[in-house]
Amino acid sequence: MEEVSFTRMEDGTAEDYALLAREEETLKAANFADGVLGQLQTLKGPKLGYKIDRYQHSLQTATRAERDGADEETVVAALLHDIGDTLAPDNHAEFAATLLKPYVTQRTWWIVQHHGIFQGYYFWHHLGGDRHAREQYRGHPYFEACADFCARWDQTAFDPDYDTAPLTHFEPMVRRLLRREPWTLWKETAAA
Repeated sequence: MEEVSFTRMEDGTAEDYALLAREEETLKAANFADGVLGQLQTLKGPKLGYKIDRYQHSLQTATRAERDGADEETVVAALLHDIGDTLAPDNHAEFAATLLKPYVTQRTWWIVQHHGIFQGYYFWHHLGGDRHAREQYRGHPYFEACADFCARWDQTAFDPDYDTAPLTHFEPMVRRLLRREPWTLWKETAAA
């Protein structure tokens, strides 16, 4: 197996970084989608007081989005919007948005990143919070899309009797999305 010539990044060569890029692509092609799908399955388990667990909620949100005519990117975002619930419970929306950012439009990224505060509209007032906290984003180009995401699919996806599609239905969509050419920091910086 090839290795780089350096022990400090500043000493690396173009050949070293080409090798690392190839290795990373190989690893990503083989494991990335599997890792994401595996992480989604960690949401199976305790219902935490809900009528369904977070895994079923994720599948149901995606099913509702697809049946409502959402495009494939939005359906995958609906499936993965809460993927950070077990790893980052206090900032799960940011976690999911960060995971998706290289592969989705700015609109989809913004919706996923902000869905937590928009979802708060439905329950924060019961906990002494401000259900209108999302109003700080009023006027943003994606405000209505995020409010719609929560109203139509996210806040409604807690029904144990809903005919929810299985993960096998969504898996090809996830794999297609995660095979997209991602943005990279160096490309984004060069374009600026």
